[in-house]
Amino acid sequence: MPNHVHFILQLPDSVKSLNTIVANGKRFMAYNLVNALTNLERPDLLTQLSKACTDKERARGQKHKLFEPSFDAKPIYTLAFLNQKLDYIHHNPVSGKWNLCDEYTDYTHSSAGFYHLGTQHQFVSITNYQDFWV
Repeated sequence: MPNHVHFILQLPDSVKSLNTIVANGKRFMAYNLVNALTNLERPDLLTQLSKACTDKERARGQKHKLFEPSFDAKPIYTLAFLNQKLDYIHHNPVSGKWNLCDEYTDYTHSSAGFYHLGTQHQFVSITNYQDFWV
């Protein structure tokens, strides 16, 4: 999605904090995006991202703000809830204001092709969490 991401995670028991996982992921992505924008010579975007920082964030050494500080996590306990979330995630690129492709299974950054057509994703390994409840 152009301004947000949806994903379903199964964390091992050894992971104690989803907040830490998300914070580290955002930090890693922000660092790489700032480097990419620097290499692409996009000071306009870097300035815009810099202006998004609050005074408190600047005082802590933050130079750019790429992500909102929060996220919405919902634990999945049933196959029905998992299927509801998968359906929402898969149809999000073709619904409402987005219209990012004609068929929801064609969206490059989605697992819809994997779940509905059996197509392996070219960038990531996907696990079928539906098997967990079978």
